[in-house]
Amino acid sequence: MSYLLLRSLLFRLDPETAHDMTLAALKALRPTGLPRLLVGPTPQLETQLLGLRFPNPVGLAAGLDKNGDYIPALAGLGFGFIEVGTVTPRPQPGNPRPRMFRLRRAQALINRMGFNNKGVDHLVGRLAASGYRGVLGVNIGKNFDTPVERAAEDYLHCMGKVYPYASYITVNVSSPNTPGLRDLQHGGLLDELLAAVKGEQLRLSLAWNRYVPVVVKIAPDMTDDQVVGLADTLVRHRMDAVAATNTTLSRDGVEGMRNWEEGGGLSGAPLRDRSNHVIRLLDQHLNGALPIIGVGGVVSGHDALMKIRAGASLVQIYSGLIYRGPSLIRESVRAIAEAEGAEVPLQVGA
Repeated sequence: MSYLLLRSLLFRLDPETAHDMTLAALKALRPTGLPRLLVGPTPQLETQLLGLRFPNPVGLAAGLDKNGDYIPALAGLGFGFIEVGTVTPRPQPGNPRPRMFRLRRAQALINRMGFNNKGVDHLVGRLAASGYRGVLGVNIGKNFDTPVERAAEDYLHCMGKVYPYASYITVNVSSPNTPGLRDLQHGGLLDELLAAVKGEQLRLSLAWNRYVPVVVKIAPDMTDDQVVGLADTLVRHRMDAVAATNTTLSRDGVEGMRNWEEGGGLSGAPLRDRSNHVIRLLDQHLNGALPIIGVGGVVSGHDALMKIRAGASLVQIYSGLIYRGPSLIRESVRAIAEAEGAEVPLQVGA
């Protein structure tokens, strides 16, 4: 069955229902080897970054597998790395349904999930049982009812729990769906959080005798001056990388489409240009001080290549996977490899 036919069936369902059914089916079919057979081999394009070896530079963004329930199944699709979460210290249901909406004409999604997840203890259990040996990022956040002034406590709690299992940890301060969360991107709140995170990273690195890099994921809805100021703060606190960008509150380019007025963060193709602008700005200002993970608006191989050319070292996808299917992973790796004149030996997903 082609992905276009499968998509036509899935798109008859509520987006969140389709999401859950797809992941459950992928997990159930994994022992048969059918998903790997249907996906086919992915080009290999090894990338070294953050002291880690990525088989290819195209990864899964956080949000698709919040609880780490589907890691082996997703690994078989050919990703160079996988990021799970966002996870919070305590389980929380997130916002009321419906909370995810398709904008089909724009190849976009709007979500206001609200960090729905089963809590960090559940995630840790899944990480311990997964057997996954690839590069694994864990995206962490705060519970919705934790005051912003005490947010660091939630981040440190999650760091301590996931540190033994994570290849890197992403500090999410940029989701638009948790009230007050984006306040953590600015001023004294950001300084306090990053100082606490760095201190905990160094403590844990001694305790576990391994250094786990910390990535900070930022929003696209900042002025250029705010982006530059945030970048300076990340360098000052010796963060390891920056992920740009999360979803946007802007509705530029989707006005009048079905669901365009729904609240939440917009992802997919309409986010591409803004995300790329932030990546270029970071690349120019940081001048190599921090690597950039590019995320937002990748719905084709060309889009992935544009992220690299804007200054990203790695690329993540999510909404594009919903619209294009697993072939987008292979297409993205090949586009990057061919542009770099690299050899692209094929390797079936793990």
